Parts: sequence; structure tokens; C-alpha cells
Amino acid sequence: MQRSFFAGALARVACALGVCAAGAANAQLSHRPDAMLQHGFEAASAGPVGDAAAARFLAQATFGPTLADIAHLRAIGYQAWLDEQFAASTTTSEPYLDWVAGLPDEPDGNNYVTDDTRLESWAINVVGSPDPSRGNRVATDQLRQRVAFALSEIFVVSSENGTLAYSPWSLASYHDMLAANAFGNYRTLLEQVTRHPAMGIYLNSIQNQKADEAQNIHPDENYAREVLQLFSVGLVQLNPDGTVLLSDGQPVATYTQTTVRGFAAVFTGWNWSNVGCGENTYTCCDEETFHWCGPSNPDEAPWQRPMEPVDAYHDTTTDKQLLVYDNVVLPNGLLVHGGNAQVELGKALDNIAKHPNVGPFMARRLIQRLVTSNPTPAYVQRVAGAFDDNGQGVRGDLKAVIRAILLDPEARYGQWSRQDTFGKLREPLLKLTHLWRAMEGRSTGGRIGSLAPWPPIEDWYGQAPLRSPTVFNFFKPDFRYPGEVRTLGLVSPEFQILSDTMVVSTPNNLYYNVFCYYTGSDRCWDSEDADTIQMNLARDAPLAASNPAQLIEKYNVLFMSGQMSPFMRNVLATQLATITQSTHGSAYGRVRVQNALYLIVNSPEYSIQK
Repeated sequence: MQRSFFAGALARVACALGVCAAGAANAQLSHRPDAMLQHGFEAASAGPVGDAAAARFLAQATFGPTLADIAHLRAIGYQAWLDEQFAASTTTSEPYLDWVAGLPDEPDGNNYVTDDTRLESWAINVVGSPDPSRGNRVATDQLRQRVAFALSEIFVVSSENGTLAYSPWSLASYHDMLAANAFGNYRTLLEQVTRHPAMGIYLNSIQNQKADEAQNIHPDENYAREVLQLFSVGLVQLNPDGTVLLSDGQPVATYTQTTVRGFAAVFTGWNWSNVGCGENTYTCCDEETFHWCGPSNPDEAPWQRPMEPVDAYHDTTTDKQLLVYDNVVLPNGLLVHGGNAQVELGKALDNIAKHPNVGPFMARRLIQRLVTSNPTPAYVQRVAGAFDDNGQGVRGDLKAVIRAILLDPEARYGQWSRQDTFGKLREPLLKLTHLWRAMEGRSTGGRIGSLAPWPPIEDWYGQAPLRSPTVFNFFKPDFRYPGEVRTLGLVSPEFQILSDTMVVSTPNNLYYNVFCYYTGSDRCWDSEDADTIQMNLARDAPLAASNPAQLIEKYNVLFMSGQMSPFMRNVLATQLATITQSTHGSAYGRVRVQNALYLIVNSPEYSIQK
């Protein structure tokens, strides 16, 4: 169903490469993969039973499968691979920024740290290229980094904020915090998100003061609203399976404006970690007038340390109405005044974390980011059950949640059992990382500058990590594309950034990556730059030259998890057959690889992750 939205795109790309006639001639070939014998009798957690199943799992759990990863997963199985990933050390970004800042100050200014430097570090980690700041160590925590990226699209902060745009260390620290907590406990994650200075800046909770009518000061409600609406419980009460709870046929609100005011009062009295100014008070040099007091330089420690309480500015005189639900943590959800900032924060976050909505709310959002846009209520309920109890009486264990998401029968077999509604539009940035990883993308100098060209990467792909245009992420989880999706009551989040501009710019940038950036290339102005990622097209060029059908099958596994339709296979074969030694000389094997890659990554079948 969803693939139909991209059907025209494949036809236009094919026409551009001279295969329109082939598409017409093969119109009777099926556009669906062959499902025969695809659903085994073994448990979903068993296997994988073949390379295609391994590649599909890795498409959900990493930034794109590689040949080595497929072989490794097949050798050890799903469960052991998850255990291995859960135990892998966390790869961070902050040290990379420190390393760049310490480089010699050469004329080109390559030791100048900006937010593009943070993006560069992120790319090195997720692509798995050798990290020059760590002795060329290769990051191995793909699942952790993939989940951290998913969390960054839920617990949003962004460099679009005027202050954070010039605070790369703080944003790197925030992403590192998400990575560190990706397999931890939701309650711990929620507190670390709440206390991080990047969030304090982004949603105005840093230096948020208690009410003072004489000075017309009122607690800022920004973070109070978003922590409820976007980070935890949502706007309406949910059933355990994530469906909306109805009363007299109407949704039931999760909270009221009184609740927002209560949480806003809780989130008062938090400031930078001690910056040596006014003895960690809100004032700086003038004890009677409020002044901005914070770190002067973007690399200073307070940008990375959790905010600290300043009780003089915390509301201790007001009873605070928090969330009300069955078996609520606080009697009637009322936080009685008198506690200090730290104590009240802890009680308020407990009040949120134990709300029955949190399990299905987080389950659905993480399923959407990793597996499918429209999980069944049963799938959501199974994952929410793992959130509520990891099997050992622990609530909020994200490790158990991720395991439940990836090993659920719907995740492993949904592409066959629910062919018309299962899947998700691949995020455009993940197309790029998949291409780089699958084709062994590396730069000769170790650094990566090609992720932040001009225009910036988000202009090409509509997104970049921690660069969302709003707190609602690049796209909303309940966005419904007009037409068939909306009519059927389905959602299609990623389609929200599939604008007319992105339909053109994303394939254009992928074109440059495929046809310009490969080992030994001098085709484009920056092809030979030391910080340009170059793909290893030579690896598959001999196979493409000798047996294009086998090349297609190899890429069917590596990029499409074995789900290429007969129609698409025939389009590719027809196009590759037009590229011969007589038309392209000794480079015809490489050119076949390039044509195959470009057609695949822009095709409707690949664009929908099934």
C-alpha cells in the first residue's frame, strides 16, 4: 500500500536512465516479493534462518546492514547478538570535539569546532569508520547508537535554538547521555533529560523562577507541557494496547492546565552546574537584580553537567497538582509544598514515570522509529508489557523494551502476514548511512566533512541528528498522508518531510554519493578530499562485470532484505545489460554497480522498509 506513493519515482528514475520501455514491457511482472515458504514454524526469536532475514533485522536495529554484520549475526543468532550489543561499551562524541579543538591551528582552520563537528563525530560513530580521535578505533555499539537516534527524535533538543546552535559540546553531551541511557531505565533517562542544560536551554527550564507577583514573574510552562505531551504520557489516556481510552465515546484528557501549572512550579530553581559566579545562585555580581549567569565558552563543563538546584528560586509555598491516575504515587496526585527542588523533582518524575500511559506511549513511538509505522494494538501491548515488567518486577527497563520490539513475531514476520499495512518509509538520513555502511564508506584522512556540505545535510535530506525544526521532531508520530493512508486510518510519520523539495534533493545527493564519491574517483570537485567519504565500488565491480544477475541478488539481500519484486529485478537487469565494455570501456563493472545502487536506493520498494 505505502509503496504506491513512490511508484512514480522509480518510473521517472528508470526513464532518466533509458529503461522506460523495459518497465512497460514488464508491466505484468509482480510488484510484490515472493512470500512462499517465508514464514517459518520456529519462534520469532530463533534464527536468523538466512542472510535476508539477518539483513532485515539489522535494518531495524542498526544504521544499515553490512556483509560482515550479516555473517556475524548468522553465526551467533538474534539473542546472542542482542546480548553482545547490550554489553558493548558506549561510543561518545564529546571526546572527538575535544580532539578537534586540540589539533594544530592550520590555515584552513580545521581545529575550529562547530555543530558540524558534532555531526561529523556522529557520522563516524554510526557509519563505523575508524575514529582518528581514538587511534582509529571502530565503534561497535550499533544498536545503542540506533536507539539513541530514535530517542533523540522523542526527547527533542535542537541546534535550531539560537543558543544551542553555538553549543556543540552541549548537544554532543546530550546525545551521549541518550546513548548512555539507551539500555537503562526510563525513569533515570527522564531525570537526566530533565536536568541536562541543553534541555534547560531548549525548553526554558534553566533559571526558571518561582512566582513573584510583585515582579510579574511566573514559572515558565514550556518544559512542563512537553515532558507530559511528548516525553511520557501524551494528551489522552490510553489502554494497555495503546488505543485511546474512551468515556461516553470521547477521549479522556491525561491532564489539565492546572496540572501543567503544578509541574511548572516543580521545575523552578534549577541552574547551571557551579560556574563560579555568585556561589551558584541566579545572580551575577548584583545580588538584587536577576542577570544571566552561565558558562562563557561552549566547551566549558557546565554545558555538559546536569543542572543543579538553587532552592532560593524554587517554589516551596505552593501545593502542586500533578497527574492523577489509579494507584497514583501521590494521594490524588497532589504534591504538598515544602520540599526542596531536588526532592520535589524526584517525586514529580516518579509521578510521571509510573503513569499507566508511559508503557504504551513509549512502546508505540519506539516501534515506529525502528520497525513499522502502524503496529497492531497487540504488538504495542506486548512491548508495553515488557516496559511495565521486564520479567523481574522492574518497570521501565529499556533493554527489555528493545528486545521485545525487535524479537516480536510482528517485527520478524509482519512483512508477510500484514503486507498491505506493515512497514515504514525509510528516514532519508538512514538511506545515506545504509549506503555508506553497505559499501564500506571511508575517508582517506579519517575525518568526515561530506555530511555537512553547503547546503547543509538537512537541506538535502530534511533531517540531521539534533537539528529538528521544532520540539515535535522532523515529523509527528500521528501524521497521516492525504489520500489512501488517511482514508484507511493509518499513519505515515516520515511522509511529513517528503516534500516536493525533498523528493528531488535527496536523490540528487544520493547521486553525488554514488557517482562521485568512490575510492580513486576524481569526477567531482571534492571527490579526492581527505574528509570525503569514498565508497568501495571496486569490491563488487568484477561481479557486476561477469554476472550482473548475481550482483542484483547480492544487493537484494544487502539493501532490500531479500524482498525485491520480480518487476524490480527485471528493471535492474534490463538497465545493467545496456552497460557493456563497448559502451563504457574497462569501467563498465563499476558503472553497473553505480546504476544498480542508484536505482535501488531511490526505488519505491527500497524506500519502504518492510
